[in-house]
Amino acid sequence: MSKMKPSPSSKTEPIEFQHVQGIISSHRSRASQAVNSENLLAAWEVGAFVSARLKNAAWGSKTVMQLSEYLRAQDPALRGYGRSNIYNMVLLYDTYSSAQFIEYQDRLKLNEFVQPQVAQIDNTEIVQPMAGQIVQTVSAQKDSAEIVQTASGQIVPSVTAQFPNFLNLTTLSNHFRILNDCSTIEERIFYVLYSCKERLNYKELQRCLKNNTFASLMGDKRNLSKGLKKIYPQAAPMLKDTLFLDFLGLPQKHSEKRLQRGILDNLKDFVLELGKDFLFCDKEYPLQVGNSTFKVDLLFFHRGLQCLVAIELKAGKFKPEYMGQIEFYLEALDRDVRRSNENPSIGILLCQEADRSVVEYAMGRSLSPTMIAEYERQLIPKDVLRRSLEAFTQFLEPQGARRGRQRILDYERAGVCLPMIEHRERRNANGEDSSTGRPRAGRTH
Repeated sequence: MSKMKPSPSSKTEPIEFQHVQGIISSHRSRASQAVNSENLLAAWEVGAFVSARLKNAAWGSKTVMQLSEYLRAQDPALRGYGRSNIYNMVLLYDTYSSAQFIEYQDRLKLNEFVQPQVAQIDNTEIVQPMAGQIVQTVSAQKDSAEIVQTASGQIVPSVTAQFPNFLNLTTLSNHFRILNDCSTIEERIFYVLYSCKERLNYKELQRCLKNNTFASLMGDKRNLSKGLKKIYPQAAPMLKDTLFLDFLGLPQKHSEKRLQRGILDNLKDFVLELGKDFLFCDKEYPLQVGNSTFKVDLLFFHRGLQCLVAIELKAGKFKPEYMGQIEFYLEALDRDVRRSNENPSIGILLCQEADRSVVEYAMGRSLSPTMIAEYERQLIPKDVLRRSLEAFTQFLEPQGARRGRQRILDYERAGVCLPMIEHRERRNANGEDSSTGRPRAGRTH
C-alpha cells in the first residue's frame, strides 16, 4: 500500500498560517500603541489643566488630593490618577511644553523620529520610528484655549501647548519614571530615545536609569581605538564604556573565572547591560592557530554592526600588554571565523578599572577595532554629554532628516555660528550645582 502524498496546499499552509498570525500581531500591536497614545494625550491634557490652576494659585496640593479622591469615587475602576500621578502629569506637561524642550525639539528634530505613513484610521495615524517598531499615534492637537478661574474669582484664558509626537516613542509609565529620576532635559530626551531603540519595558528602564546608561554611552569615547573609529564611525552610541555588574554579587577581590561564571549565570541581565543588539555565541571560544589553541572568554555577534565581538575579561587594572592579546584574537577571528558578508570583528577588554592616560597611550596607534570598558562608574563633564546627545540623535535620526542635518554641519564647518542652547540645570564637572556653588547630593534610585 503506497503512502499518500501530501496535497500541494499542505506545503503552503504554514506560510499562510504565519501570514494570518502576522495580521493579528500587527493589529494587536497597533491597538496597544493606540491605547498608549490616548493615555499620553489624557495625561497631557490633565497635566495642562491642573498646571494652569496651580500656577495661578487657584488650586493647592489639598485640591489635587480632593481631585484624586473625587475621580476614585466617581469611577472606582479608574487607575493611575492618584495624587502622585496627577503631579507626574503636571511635570510631563511642564517639562515638554517648556521653551527649553522646544529649543531641543527644533534643533534635534525630535518629532521626525515618529514619521507618519499613508495609512490612517479615523484621527489616528500609523508611524514608523527609528527602531522599526510600529507606533500608532493620535494626531497632535492644536493649541487650545480654555477658561481658568483664579483664586480671586477672575476668569482668564489658558492655552494648552501642542502635544509633541516625540512622547509617543515610549509608554506613559516609562515617561513618569524618566521624569522623576532625571534632573536635566538632556537626560530625559536621551532615555525616551533609548527606551524606543532598545524597546525597554519599565523594569529594564529602571535598571538603565540606576546604572546611568546616559553617562556610559554619552562619554567622550577616548577608550576607542583609532581603528574602531575609522571602521565603525557610527559605533560610539552603541558601545558602553562602563558596565554595571552589581547583579553578579561579586566580592571586592575576585578572579576572572568568578567574573565569567557570574556573567554566564546572569546572561540575560548582562546582555541588557551591554545592549540588546548583542547576541551571545559562545564561552571559551577556541581559536586554532598553528599547533596552539587560544580561547576567547566571551564571543558575541552585534546585529547593528553585523560583526563578531570578542570580550576578554580582566579582573583587575588595564595593562597595555592586553592590547596585543585582543588584537591577536581579532586577527584569528577575521581570518578563520568571520563570514564574507560580515564586517571586521571588534574586541572589547572589560577591566575592573583603567587609568585614563594609560588607555589613551595604548589606543593612540592601535589600528584594530578595539575598545576598553570598565565595570565601575565614571563621571563625565556636562558639556561632553550635551554634545554627545546631539551625536546620538544624529545616529538615530531618519534618512530624510539626515540630509537636512548635513546642511547644518556644512554651515558649522564654514564658520557660521549656530545659537547654543542654555541649560536650566547646568552642573559642573566637579559635581557642584552652579546655581548654589555647593556640592550636589548624589541621587538615589
